Amino acid sequence: MLGHNTWTLALLASLLPAVTSSVVHPSRRQSSLESFIQSESTVALQGVLNNIGANGSSVAGASSGVVVASPSKSNPDYFYTWTRDAALTLAMVVEGFMAGDTSLENVIQQYITAQATVQTISSPSGGLSDGAGLGEPKFNVDLTAFTGDWGRPQRDGPALRASALIAYGNYLVGAGKQSVAKTNIWPIVQNDLNYVAQYWNQTGFDLWEEVDGSSFFTVAAQHRALVEGSAFATTLGQSCDICDSQAPQILCFLQGFWNGTSAISNLPSDNRSGLDANSVLSSIQTFDPNSSCDDTTFQPCSARALSNHKLYVDSFRAIYGVNSGKPTGQAVAVGRYPEDTYQGGNPWYLTTLAAAEQLYDALYQWKKQGSLAITQTSLPFFQDLVPSATLGNYSSSSSTYSSITSAVKTYADGFYSIVQQYTPNNGSLAEQFSRDTGTALSAGDLTWSYAAFLTAAARRSEIVPPSWGASKANKVPSQCQGGSASGTYTTPTLSPW
Repeated sequence: MLGHNTWTLALLASLLPAVTSSVVHPSRRQSSLESFIQSESTVALQGVLNNIGANGSSVAGASSGVVVASPSKSNPDYFYTWTRDAALTLAMVVEGFMAGDTSLENVIQQYITAQATVQTISSPSGGLSDGAGLGEPKFNVDLTAFTGDWGRPQRDGPALRASALIAYGNYLVGAGKQSVAKTNIWPIVQNDLNYVAQYWNQTGFDLWEEVDGSSFFTVAAQHRALVEGSAFATTLGQSCDICDSQAPQILCFLQGFWNGTSAISNLPSDNRSGLDANSVLSSIQTFDPNSSCDDTTFQPCSARALSNHKLYVDSFRAIYGVNSGKPTGQAVAVGRYPEDTYQGGNPWYLTTLAAAEQLYDALYQWKKQGSLAITQTSLPFFQDLVPSATLGNYSSSSSTYSSITSAVKTYADGFYSIVQQYTPNNGSLAEQFSRDTGTALSAGDLTWSYAAFLTAAARRSEIVPPSWGASKANKVPSQCQGGSASGTYTTPTLSPW
């Protein structure tokens, strides 16, 4: 469960009126990591709020509740709202609210109201009658359709939005407001769950909007959404039979991305190695604080996820100038995938933070279960950090456990320190930083970068989201079936909050 009034966002909320992204901190890069995270968390939360309409100071013209990807309108133009980015951001905002920052609830409710409209917008992907329009990846900030050429559909958005709304919906139920959850949350979530169940077995574009096929990130998010969607339905006295029928098959399909040492993030791989931040972000998305180190759901502490983490990180060691001279086992700047050429192919703030966040997740899981295991699959990861590491199960009372977890914490902090090194003095986080000089590049004030900073900070402080039920939904069917279900869709009609 989220810690009461302990998350960085909640503690710093009272400081927000006095802090903006223009405040200069000359010693930011020289400060300790602890003080950097504290000061930057304030800037990051304000950066998120600045990018949400209608009151966000950086996004004039955006409708109420619309999460804008970035204020940047040229080279690149990110002045749109992406369903995926917005949902991931709102999941973070919901966590902050549940941690005690009650000022965020209005933002959450405005977002939900906006999504009720978004679901009804006819776009090049389609409309609501058959659900196809829910796969439209982005919209104009005034809640009109974007009709230009784009990589569509993108099937992760509905699943991620459902997860974000379910988190708030469960809070409402716990607060004795089940009727509000049933009226204002369930209709939107039900549409998204129906979309996932109907379209999960069809191809679409990946989260980087480049590869048309099946995405590891999308499939992992879809499985989680149906699992927690079924439980949410039951809580509201509803049912989601298609959730129960399709979730095991999606989990079965998810196993096909594993190649024995890492996840192939896209099928087909588009002539790439398959190593991609997509897979690390997937482990973060499927992180369940109550789960064991389960391979089938690729939990952060699982052998699969750790092996994948090592190979993903190592793929950037020799290709970025900013990583020069850093040996295996030391944190480095990482990007989307090693073959990337977009905007020159650079490290991203959010991917470097994700590399840290997965390890903080793993540390939490080991601590909760009171032990860690080193298997043949995960051994290379551990030996990079502790060369003497050997196969075995180690209880939290052992010296081996202590030395390994200490090394993993240092390693994770190393990724954060890289972000600290390349964050401008005013604390603004762009999309990328130069592979050679570390200078901030591409879209400025990227909402996802700020959100990633805040979730990694929360996990570092052992502040975690509620369980989504992974431990009860990790059994893989003996045989995969490629069918789907027929969804039904209704126009959401919200009552006043």
